[in-house]
Amino acid sequence: MSANHSLDVAAIKSKVIAELPRVCSDETAAVEWFEAQRWPEGCACIDCGSVDVYQMMSRTGGRQANFRWRCRDCGYQFTVKTGTVFEDSPIKMHKWIHALWLSAASKKGVAALELQRTIQVSYRTALYMLHRIRFCMGTEPAPMLDGIVEVDETYLGGKPRRVSRQERERLAAEGKELPKSKRGRGTLKTPIVAAVQRDGSIKRMAVANVTAANLKEFLRGTVSLHAEVVTDELNVYPSATEGYARHRTTNHAQYEFARVDPDGFVVHSNTAESSHSLLKRGLIGVWHRMSIKRMPYYLANTDFLWNTRRISDGDRVLALVRSVEGKRLTVERYREG
Repeated sequence: MSANHSLDVAAIKSKVIAELPRVCSDETAAVEWFEAQRWPEGCACIDCGSVDVYQMMSRTGGRQANFRWRCRDCGYQFTVKTGTVFEDSPIKMHKWIHALWLSAASKKGVAALELQRTIQVSYRTALYMLHRIRFCMGTEPAPMLDGIVEVDETYLGGKPRRVSRQERERLAAEGKELPKSKRGRGTLKTPIVAAVQRDGSIKRMAVANVTAANLKEFLRGTVSLHAEVVTDELNVYPSATEGYARHRTTNHAQYEFARVDPDGFVVHSNTAESSHSLLKRGLIGVWHRMSIKRMPYYLANTDFLWNTRRISDGDRVLALVRSVEGKRLTVERYREG
C-alpha cells in the first residue's frame, strides 16, 4: 500500500464516527459527549444565560444521577436535554445518540423495528423517537431555492386493497363505479411535489391535488422569483410558474427528456425525477407504509439525507445534533399530526 493511499484513508476517517460506539454504550460518556457538542464553549444557564453554573454531584462523589447542572445566579436546574427535542424524555441519552447515528448514516432512512431491536425499546417508543428526529430534520430554516430549479411531481401509496364482494354489491346498489388502480396523474395516491436546485438542495411537500393553485403556493414558499424553473409539459405549470424569471419545459409525451436550447441552456427535469427514487426506495424497502398524517416527517427525513449527501456521516451526525436545539414535539402535537 502506498503512502499516499494511507493518507487518503486517514483523511476520510471521522473522529465522530470513531467515538460513537463508546458513546452509544455508556450513559456517562453519552451525556458528556452531547454536552461537548451542544456547549463547545462551556455550559451556560438555559434560563438566564449565566455562565456561573456547576455540575451537581452525588454523595458518592460522582455526577448526580440525572446529570443535572445548577445555576448559581438564578438557581435553575437543567440537563443537556433541556431545551431540546429530548426534553422530558425518559429515554437514556446513549439510546438517543444511537438513534441519531442510525438516522444520519442510513441513506434510505431507518425503520422503527430496526431501531427497536438495536437499542432495546418498544416499537411505539422507537417510532416516536424517530418521528421526533424527523421533526428536527424538517424544521431547520432553509434558504429559497434559486438559479436553475427543477420541479416534478410523483405519487406515493401502496397498491389498492382487493374490493370484497359485499363492497362491490354496495357500490353497484349505489350506482357507483369500482375504484380504479392507475399510475400517475389521476391516481388515488398522495401527490408529492419536489423542487430541486441543480447542484443544490431539495424541498418536497405533499399536496391535496396537483393543481395550478397548489403548485403556485408551494413554489412561492420554496423557490425564489429570480429562478429559472424547468418542468415537464403538465398544463398547470405555466400558470403555477407565472412571475418567475423563465419557465422551460420538456415534452415527455413526445419522448423528449432533455435538450440543449440555442443559448446553451440544458433543459431537463431529470434531477427532480430521479430524486423521487430515494423516497420510494425508503417506502418500499425500509418503512413499507406511511400514513398521510405522518408523511411530512418522512419527507423531511428524505430531504435532510439528500441535502447532506455530500458530507461525511460524522458531519451529518453533528448537523443532526445541532438541529435538535430549541425543538419540541409534544405528545399532543404529535397526535395532531
